[in-house]
Amino acid sequence: MSNIDRAPDFDFLHQLADLAGETVLPLFRQPIAIENKLATGFDPVTDADKQAELKMRAYIQEHFPSHGILGEEFEAKDLNADGLWVLDPIDGTRAFISGLPTWGTLIGYRHSGGQTLGMMSQPFTGERFFGDGKQCLYKGPDGEKAISSRACKAISDATLFTTAPDIFDAEELKCFRRVEKAVRLSRYGVDCYAYCMLAIGMVDLVIEAGLKPVDIAPLIPVIEGAGGVVTNWQGKSAFDGGQVVATGDPALHDAVLELLSGKA
Repeated sequence: MSNIDRAPDFDFLHQLADLAGETVLPLFRQPIAIENKLATGFDPVTDADKQAELKMRAYIQEHFPSHGILGEEFEAKDLNADGLWVLDPIDGTRAFISGLPTWGTLIGYRHSGGQTLGMMSQPFTGERFFGDGKQCLYKGPDGEKAISSRACKAISDATLFTTAPDIFDAEELKCFRRVEKAVRLSRYGVDCYAYCMLAIGMVDLVIEAGLKPVDIAPLIPVIEGAGGVVTNWQGKSAFDGGQVVATGDPALHDAVLELLSGKA
């Protein structure tokens, strides 16, 4: 039965995450064929990515046939629809094929009327982080609870995450290094899990570049629902990806933007 007359909710995001998890988890830490999407460089994709996205797409089309879908692995559908789903079945495929549980399924929804929803599901750890821009919730082995980012007004007190320095070009790396030298601690290699650790109040700052919309759009309602801020490096919307900076404390955000721009 179509749900066209009702708005999507967290329950529907959980249903999509269940479908993806049932598809992906049996293939984690198992021998699996890896395809490189690039002629030069390495951008891996597996059958787990493709099958999980296909199942989520089919479920969305069954219940919300008028909605658009922007996915990582397949052609976009109706990007100008009032309701738009943004899907990344395995954000962090490099971690997935390396056996590290820092990957996750990203599911986002945005309506032209203003409603936003987002979720990161990590089926191996049994954790889900989900928000709507006003609240952020966690569900995992230690229960279900509301979560929020932590206060950190000074860059010198901040913990910084990024996926890896090689995601930046030469000029971006100079900008990133200015911030990295100013923080208390920096860590690499945690993919979408970094933004969830920011939402739950364990780290203060995430800086990345070269992101696609599917890498960040589903995480925006999570970060903002936890009380954080996420923009591009110019302080504008991060929905389209590219250069992204997220802070748990809004008071920290402007200072980080100034350092990235070289104005500080």
